[in-house]
Amino acid sequence: MSDLSAQLQWIERLVAFDTTSSKSNLALIEDVEAYLHGLGVDTHRVMNDDETKSNLYAVVGPIVEGGVVLSGHTDVVPIEGQDWNTDPWAVVEKDDKLYGRGVADMKSFSAIGLSLVPEMQKAGLKRPIIFALSYDEEIGCLGAPDMISELAGKALNPSAVIVGEPTDMKVINGHKGISSFRVTVTGYTTHSSQTDRGVSAVEAAARLITKIADMRIARAKAAEASCPFDPPYSTMTVNVAHGGTQLNIMAGEAMFEWDLRIIPGDSRQDIVDEFADYARGLETEMRAKSPACRIAIEPRTNAPALAPRDQNPAADLAKAITGHNSTDVVAYAAEAGQFQEAGFSTVVCGPGSIDQAHQANEFITLDQVREGTKFLRSLIERLSA
Repeated sequence: MSDLSAQLQWIERLVAFDTTSSKSNLALIEDVEAYLHGLGVDTHRVMNDDETKSNLYAVVGPIVEGGVVLSGHTDVVPIEGQDWNTDPWAVVEKDDKLYGRGVADMKSFSAIGLSLVPEMQKAGLKRPIIFALSYDEEIGCLGAPDMISELAGKALNPSAVIVGEPTDMKVINGHKGISSFRVTVTGYTTHSSQTDRGVSAVEAAARLITKIADMRIARAKAAEASCPFDPPYSTMTVNVAHGGTQLNIMAGEAMFEWDLRIIPGDSRQDIVDEFADYARGLETEMRAKSPACRIAIEPRTNAPALAPRDQNPAADLAKAITGHNSTDVVAYAAEAGQFQEAGFSTVVCGPGSIDQAHQANEFITLDQVREGTKFLRSLIERLSA
């Protein structure tokens, strides 16, 4: 595998940093900065408010219009509660696969790009390749918007953005948007035998959760067969919930979080309003027993969908390089919609399978590393012509 030695070294290098979203990514950012500075490439940080995390962008090649952005997030999901057979932070090669947290989602794409910087410089790029590394994608695409805003203010005007999420190198021109919410329910505590006096926050939360499930079921029944997404409708689900203190005490507080995966064209506000209207009615019912009862809905994240478009130069570029004649859409969300919303032509195309994302014993095949490397080398050739 000598032809992939530089790529494998960089995959190992990035995976070695524990950049779980709950932690800082600065050690990884500093390592990439040092590498790029050593090659004479200027870098630019875009920090979060408390300066514990940072985006990083860097321009390789001339400062002219028409370049291509390579976008990748640096954070990964937690390993807690997963049964790993190997050290998640040390890449292990076995049976033509690389195992490690983030090898598929999505450090390999950025690693391949970084490994090819010397080749980019040697090729004499006529249009630049712009690295855009973000933080907190896994918890709602929180980091990328500030960096995208700064890039939009530069005189670079790139012709395409390629977001390297794992697509098995298929060309993806649409993904769902994502919003998330935290709901806190305040009940009225009494002994559990006094149900006529008390208000169980857990029971109220359960009714709200059922409402969310009913909203999803209604949309599934009304789904249009022509919708290209799988599933072909906007989904909402609750996967985190806490509440109550003891079996014989009416629960005074409950909390749950829900996420909305919305297809392009659906109204996020209509969905949120439907839930909020139901919550207001339930709160009125609760407050009839105690005015202290409350239902608070806190928006947490909101990342737009990537809408398929007939005219998409980024997709055309990716199809020309891969040889694919068609595009597809995916149900997951990424920062691609944020780039599109800022006016950039954007596509999702990267090595690895989304089936491995967030899984124990996450892996990427060496064939996918090879295909990703071939793709970026072809891009270098095009931007040097």
